[in-house]
Amino acid sequence: MKDLGCLLVSFKDLLEFSPYLAEELLDNPKEIFKVAELAIANIDDKSALHFRICNLPNKEATRIRDLRSKHLAKLVIIEGYIRQKSDVRPIVVSTIYECQSCGDSLPRVHKDNIITKPVKCHCGYKGTFLVLKENKIDGQSMNIEEIQEALKGGEQPKRIHCFLREDLVSPLTDQHLNAGKKVVVVGVLTEVSKQVQGTKSTQLDIVIEVNSIMTVEEDFSEIDITEADTERIIAFSKREDLFPTLIGSVAPQVYGYPEIKEALVLQLFGGVKKFPGTRISRRGDIHIFLVGSPGTGKSQLLNSILQIAPKGRYVSGKSTSAAGLTGAVVKDEFTGSWGVEAGAMVLAHKGILVCDELDKMSSEDRSALHEGLESQRVTISKATVHVSLNCETTMLAAANPKLGRFDNFQPLAGQIDLPASLLNRFDLIFPLSDIAEEEKDTYLTKFILNLHSDGENKIDVDTNFIRKYIAYAKQTITPRLTQESKDTLENYYLRIRKSGKQEEGADNPIPISPRQLEALIRLSEASAKARLSSTVEPEDATRAIKLLQFFLGEFGVDPVTGKLDIDRISGETSFSQRNVLEKIKAIMKELANQYGNAIPITEIENKAVEKKILVKDLDDTLDKLKRAGDIYEPKRGFWRII
Repeated sequence: MKDLGCLLVSFKDLLEFSPYLAEELLDNPKEIFKVAELAIANIDDKSALHFRICNLPNKEATRIRDLRSKHLAKLVIIEGYIRQKSDVRPIVVSTIYECQSCGDSLPRVHKDNIITKPVKCHCGYKGTFLVLKENKIDGQSMNIEEIQEALKGGEQPKRIHCFLREDLVSPLTDQHLNAGKKVVVVGVLTEVSKQVQGTKSTQLDIVIEVNSIMTVEEDFSEIDITEADTERIIAFSKREDLFPTLIGSVAPQVYGYPEIKEALVLQLFGGVKKFPGTRISRRGDIHIFLVGSPGTGKSQLLNSILQIAPKGRYVSGKSTSAAGLTGAVVKDEFTGSWGVEAGAMVLAHKGILVCDELDKMSSEDRSALHEGLESQRVTISKATVHVSLNCETTMLAAANPKLGRFDNFQPLAGQIDLPASLLNRFDLIFPLSDIAEEEKDTYLTKFILNLHSDGENKIDVDTNFIRKYIAYAKQTITPRLTQESKDTLENYYLRIRKSGKQEEGADNPIPISPRQLEALIRLSEASAKARLSSTVEPEDATRAIKLLQFFLGEFGVDPVTGKLDIDRISGETSFSQRNVLEKIKAIMKELANQYGNAIPITEIENKAVEKKILVKDLDDTLDKLKRAGDIYEPKRGFWRII
């Protein structure tokens, strides 16, 4: 690997060549590295290649929390995520000084990031020494965090600093080592002295001087697909029961919810990211929001998706902050420069972010999601750092209604403690309601009893194959809309838009918005990917329409008018409520001309009855106007317009 400036050697090859040398490498790595590089220089003195070792056995791997003093100066292997990395900076490793008395050269090698100057020359000179030459190399520090899967309950992930030099920080290598990447680090565990009030402390810190660093297969684009896998995948795509099988692989231990599971399958495949402009892109990721009563299986659905997706991050409720979602600016201990520590959205780049109990987050922390969900970038401006990080992240979120149960006669936005602007970012919102129905309860009871007596519910294909199937589709399939599929989507969209029109010049409800049209396109593309088709056919468009219609039918129908109204989903006030609101305002303005600043509530009620407004709607509207600051009650039984 001359292009990378190193000679990469597999530990297995070294073990076959000389078991003694392989064993010595683990116990005295620095000595073996020096000998190896001298041997390389004897073979080719022009290349100056560095010796790098890889493919060490898993039994040699050590968790960060298990590193002890016995591991010092030994070769260690750790696995983890890059949480933070500093800028690449030049480092002085050695200096040649000249004695101004006798002219001799005095070389000094610097350790522990401290420049050591000569104190005295062999001729007895103790003055100032002239610097003849400084040998510099490029260096960079990284903060590696333990992988979540290796942790037990209650354990906090540990971190360790790793130091990279020379070819390991070349531009070609550095571009693959971004925050959030999962890596395997091979290096020498080294102690670093701590400074306390200018003197060395007895307590030492530890760092890993990295010999090699490899990224681990993580997101769908990095999964290796063999020829045998390809043959099985293509054969699987031709099955007549393709979608039922894929749907059955999602949370088989949860009964029912076929539409929701189908949407989650399409979310895993995702749409196609487009670049209509030079710098502007249209996201292809599908965001889904599950709202349900306790005990309806939301968490099991979320965990099932985490198991299928190779790169996923889980966050929950009040335990998450804005900095934890996006990123934080921290000062690097070794270089002294400010750097960005990646948050959950950035760590889940090209993966999936699962957020449970989204409604429990504070409004300030939730606001960090707006930019990432739509533009798929996170902008951080703190200290001296202004940076935009990519977060092409699919989000699957879950929350509970305010009162624990759904009220189908109230707008969705009013039942969830979330702003309408955030709800608008989700392509699909599904309810998981717990309604007592005899037939459904009978099937559910038998399903749960059989599950507990027979063990895990059996599925046709295992999770690893489903992961490879999705990876193959995402790596090789980029579907395009056909004219027939465009016509199907266009006809549906225009028909629904037209259905909201009541009369010319009137304030009509908006049944569907362009956001839903874009969601239909993404869902149609995901359906084509699932079939391994390079074109989006009318059947894909129909599947997307069916899911969107299910979503709108659950939340978007105004019970007063019986028509679709997107404001029931994306706003706290539906069209019928807004209509009542305007009528009440008009009544109060009319009565204000007659009664002045104190309008009797009885007169408002009489006028409302004439306009066929229910007493409940009147009370709700007056309360809403009061909270908005449009009216107030100067004395009991009277209202005044502000």
